Amino acid sequence: MGCQSMGCKMKHKVLSRRIAIFRSKEGAVGIGAMVVFIAMVLIAAIAATVLVKTAGQIENQAARTGEQTKNEISTGVFVLDIAGRVVNNKVENMTITIRLRPGSNDINLNNVALELSDGSKKVLLTMNTSASWNFNTTVDSDGQVFGTGAWNQTANQFGVIVLEDRDGSITFTSPVMNSGDLVMLCVSCTACFNGIDGNDEVLGKILPEEGSSGVFGFEVPASLRNTVIDLF
Repeated sequence: MGCQSMGCKMKHKVLSRRIAIFRSKEGAVGIGAMVVFIAMVLIAAIAATVLVKTAGQIENQAARTGEQTKNEISTGVFVLDIAGRVVNNKVENMTITIRLRPGSNDINLNNVALELSDGSKKVLLTMNTSASWNFNTTVDSDGQVFGTGAWNQTANQFGVIVLEDRDGSITFTSPVMNSGDLVMLCVSCTACFNGIDGNDEVLGKILPEEGSSGVFGFEVPASLRNTVIDLF
């Protein structure tokens, strides 16, 4: 009876120990699962943060790209007319009348370059800011475009005649064109090409700091009998 009792106690101890080991293993598995779960949550949070940050950067970049593309498409200058003054059977001076494209941003003429080529020579001109007489807010008193003082230019300069500027944004020190403004660029063909002969072909671009260029080309008439001729 005592051995049986002793055996029962031994069996009970063994069983208790097995139960304790089993519970210990269950606890270890639970802790491991919790660690894995926490790690997954942390990884997901880090990944979400990276995705949100990347998405924000992509959105900002897309917005900037869209704005730049819109400006490149809408902003720019448009060439309306080109006329020349003939002296000794050569085009001595030339006016290029421009306006802004519809929806264009403002354009500062100080940041505009004029590119001209007669087939044998190419010149690049910028606004002449050395003296105020290179800038005219109107034609001369009797209305003659070629009677102003905007023609004594070098081979890398153009003068300005303002034809339309309702808000007064185009000044000698800050010549900013905006919607509705109309301006003539004055070029000395004598300084650039020693004059332009009949049948000569001239190509040009008006290059603003931002946006589309104003592209033009023309062939000078063979006969230069008139003093003022329309070229474009």
